[in-house]
Formats: sequence, C-alpha cells, structure tokens
Amino acid sequence: MKKIIIIGATSGIGRELALLFASKDYEIGLIGRRSSLLQELSTIIKTKTYPLNLDISDTDNSIPALEKLINTMGHVDVIIISAGIGNLNELLEWTYEHETIETNVKGFTAMAQVSMKQFLKQGNGHLVGISSIASIRGSDIAPAYNASKAYISNYLEGLRIKVSKAKLPIYITDIQPGLIDTRMAKGDGLFWVEPVPKAAKQIFHAIRKKKRKVYVTKRWILIAFLLKILPEFFYKKL
Repeated sequence: MKKIIIIGATSGIGRELALLFASKDYEIGLIGRRSSLLQELSTIIKTKTYPLNLDISDTDNSIPALEKLINTMGHVDVIIISAGIGNLNELLEWTYEHETIETNVKGFTAMAQVSMKQFLKQGNGHLVGISSIASIRGSDIAPAYNASKAYISNYLEGLRIKVSKAKLPIYITDIQPGLIDTRMAKGDGLFWVEPVPKAAKQIFHAIRKKKRKVYVTKRWILIAFLLKILPEFFYKKL
C-alpha cells in the first residue's frame, strides 16, 4: 500500500487531497495545527491514518516530529506541503509579515528539507509544494505573502535541479493555484474563485502524473502568462 504525508491537512486543499488519496487506498499521515479537525478527518478516512498535531513554523518541534512520523510510517511515497498563511497588509504591520515569513518560508523550508533527506535516503519519492499564482509578481497589499510564494516556487526549482543531477527517481511538483474558495482568498473584486473540490481534483491528477509545475485551475494558465509579460508600468496600475 502506498503512503503519503499531507502537511496542512485540516482544511481547504489539504483536506480535500487527503480524501482523494484515501479513495485510492493510500495510508495517510495527516499534519495540521487544529487537533479537533485532525481527529474528525481521521474518523472519516477509512484507510490507515497517522494524525499529527503541529505548527510547522515551530521548527524546533516540527522538524523532529516529521522525522518521527516518517520513521513510524516507513517508506513514504509522497509528501505534500500544503500548510501556509496569507494576510492583506497594506499598513505593513510587522506582526502579519513576520507570521507569513515564519510559516511560508521558515516552516516550509524545514518541512521540505526533512522530506528531501528522506527521499534521498530511500532513493525515490515525490515532494509537492503549494505555492501560488501570486509567486509571479509582487503585491502592494500583501508583499510578504507574494514574496513567500515566490520563495517556495524558487526553492522547489532548486530541489528539482538537485535531484536531476543526482539522477534519482525523485519528483518535485510546484502547484500554483489561482483564487480558490478557502480562507486564503481575501480582498475585494475577486474573480475566477474556484471551488475547493474542483481545484483539488486537478491537483490530485497532476500529482499522480508527476507534473513539474501546474496552474490551478487550468484557466489560470492565461493569467500566469499575462503576469509574466506585463510591463511594470501597467502592472502597478492594477
């Protein structure tokens, strides 16, 4: 039976992915900050689960906790890092910037490092990171969020190059969602906000196909292209 760990499994995309992989008989390590939601999800899933309550930004605890979970589960086929936060921060409040960096940069890196060490040790595996379409350009209303997502995407590319040079069957997938109907979708005038089940199904299939980079949902490919080519003097007026 295949085994997967989903970091950030208590809600949104992470939770929906847990249900989808359970439907394919995966044993699942469920990691999240809210213990009650973890327990609830564990009772819904019929395959074997390994619930673990932790905050990835607390790296003194989260690193050894993930290492212990991996040792308990044994060989792990896929690790998905879906945990992340985002705040609109037009006033540049340090509390919001710091919180975003601690989770999306520090916490993500810690989880990715533990995951990669395991995959290098076992000689195979698949690491999936959830970045964002926001990784493509900066933002005046959420500067730390967009920058943190660019960091995630760039870090995943670096790991992809690393395993390519090592010539090992280790796969790295960068998922870049547009606006999904979760707590992360904030602000006025939002458009193309997609339901979580639809987005999760596309992510699920992309992971199973071991894609390198995926925009979710597919219509956001157009937005990604426009963001990449739009001159700065036009972009800053948006």
